[in-house]
This record gives sequence, C-alpha cells and structure tokens, in this order.
Amino acid sequence: MPDEAQSQPATELLHGLLLFESLDEGDLAQLAGVSLPRSFCSGEVVFREGDDSDTCYVVRNGIVRATREHSDGRTLTLATFGRGELFGEMAVFDQRPRSATIEAVTDTDVVAILGADMRRLLRDHGEITFKLAEALVERMRTTDDRLARQSFQSVQSRVAAVLAQMVELARGEQRESDEILITATQAEIAQLAGSSRESASRFLAVLERSGIISQGRGRLLVQDAEALERYVY
Repeated sequence: MPDEAQSQPATELLHGLLLFESLDEGDLAQLAGVSLPRSFCSGEVVFREGDDSDTCYVVRNGIVRATREHSDGRTLTLATFGRGELFGEMAVFDQRPRSATIEAVTDTDVVAILGADMRRLLRDHGEITFKLAEALVERMRTTDDRLARQSFQSVQSRVAAVLAQMVELARGEQRESDEILITATQAEIAQLAGSSRESASRFLAVLERSGIISQGRGRLLVQDAEALERYVY
C-alpha cells in the first residue's frame, strides 16, 4: 500500500478530476490510499490489446497513447492521454480483455486503481457512474471525429494535429513559456499521425526551416504553436 508521501499527491491528482469532484476529502483519501503508483519509460507498454485486467489508471505526468492493430497490419492511434486523464476504465465495467494497447509516449507516472475498488466507488456514488458514462460517450465521439478527419487530412495536417495535441498536453506540465518541449521521436510522431516516418520527417523539416519547431535527438521544441495550428484543417 502506498505510504503517506505517495498518497498525498495521489489525493491531489484525483481531486482535480471532474469525475471525482463530488467526493469529500475522506472518500478521496480512501481511494488514494488503495491506489498504486506505477512508472513507465518512453516506449514501454502499460497493457496490450487482448490482455486480461480490470485496473484503470490516471496519468500523474507524461503522455500515453491508445492503439489498435488493423486487419491490414497498420497500427491505428485511437487517443492520447495526459496529466489528470483516466484510461483503461472500460474493463472495470465488463471485465473483458483489453480493447486497445496503451503505450507510454514519454516517461510517464500513473496512479492505478483496481477494478474492485472502482466498482465499489461506482456502487456507492451513483453520480460518478453518470459522469463516467458521459466521459466515455464524449471520448467515443472524439475518436470517431478524429478518425473521420484523418481519412481526408493530408499527412502534413495529421502530423501538425498530433503536434498541436502534444503541445496542449505538455502545457500542463511545463512552466508558462512560448516554447514547448515535446519528448518524442520522429517515428513516434509518425505512428501517432498514421503516416510513414519518411513523410513525417519531410514535413517536420519544413516546419523547422520555417522556424516553427527545432529538432533534437528524441525531442522537439515547438517555438510557434500558433503558426503550427494553421497547418491543421
């Protein structure tokens, strides 16, 4: 069980979630007390599609992505999750095998909540069940919209959209600055955008020549997020 030093940050993190806003301090402390802190290195898999598990997770810091394998061998990115976002909660409801693979895009710390504890919370607090259902519906709509857009977007627009989303996720972890650091390789960005590494690399070079980004080994500095957004349609 986590010690007091670990439990306190978990309490603060859970308190910031809209899902748990109706819980009092005692309920939050109890939930944080049974949660388990875990860490994953960039590229490490949290769980794979088809795995048996009913644990859900809240991102403490870092970024993870959800992917599924298409029948033609392609890897489709369904969503990305950053600080304070919940993932893996579907298995809490049906306890079926995982429907997607979750992989750390950057070094990531999470709080794991066991299914039994989450189900007890849902049983005792009906308003949380309603909010979780709303969140799941919204996530499905967002995923459907993004996959539909990707069918019509150019590679440049898809890569720019991925970078813009990563900028938004990174803003919550970095000090207020006009420049945002993204820790990801060209191959990871290409996978998130559903493009080849070569195509993504060519567009990233265009952005760099325009002064919108600068690149390093395994990292990228966005220097003009507003200009980047203009490539997204």
